[in-house]
Amino acid sequence: MINIQKYVRVKSLEEAYQLNQNRLNRIIAGMLWLKMGRGNVNTAIDLCNLGLDEIQETEEQFSIGAMTTLRQIELHEGLNTYTQCAAAAAVKDIIGVQFRNLATVGGSLWGRFGFSDVLTVFLAMDSYVELYQGGTMSLEQFASMKYDNDILVRLIVKKAPGTFVYKTMRNQHTDFPVITCALSQMGEEYQAVVGARPSRAIVIRDERKLLSSGLTEDSIKLFSDYVAEAAPTGSNSRGSAAYRTHLIKVLTQRNLWELGGKLKN
Repeated sequence: MINIQKYVRVKSLEEAYQLNQNRLNRIIAGMLWLKMGRGNVNTAIDLCNLGLDEIQETEEQFSIGAMTTLRQIELHEGLNTYTQCAAAAAVKDIIGVQFRNLATVGGSLWGRFGFSDVLTVFLAMDSYVELYQGGTMSLEQFASMKYDNDILVRLIVKKAPGTFVYKTMRNQHTDFPVITCALSQMGEEYQAVVGARPSRAIVIRDERKLLSSGLTEDSIKLFSDYVAEAAPTGSNSRGSAAYRTHLIKVLTQRNLWELGGKLKN
């Protein structure tokens, strides 16, 4: 349980940023993960009046505000057309509809949680984050950073021509994932993203050009073995390191076969 002393709906990002410099204050976002903690929050900072709860689509990109909910991601026609429904696949099993109506993109990305389906799937794309003070940087760079007191304003997904797939393994339908796996082909580059290792998601590119001659039974096996070897895993209550390594290989193979089918269509 947490105790909140003061609640503020900020009128600007500058006001939010200044309040957030106090380590006893918190941006509350969807208030789903924070409420599970304990302690005192001096000031709860709410960004809901800043217009950051929309997905704006142009010919070049999607601009996804930090207060956009996971349910909006799941249902957005343009985003799911571009990602071939990989975005919807990544969020559809996160607890339930009521939860996804509250959970935000900003909260999901800022935490950089190892179990984050959202981080995994968008790392497979040409994605960037806009920070209030830090400016715009790649999502991959952001995912490797330490936490600070900046504010995540929006996620930007460039419409680079690509094909995307996403799979995960859960012990129960709405449980945290045991492993998350996304795969994409953009141009001539294939890359896999593995999360819930149980550490943060990482990007593994086909640096050995194992898939350069196309998706065949042999090349798929070779790349799946490579991804499993390149992704460090650990053990927790949901699965052992060895089990996770096995799942990475299996899900990468399934992703590649599905990707191959999409490329032929």
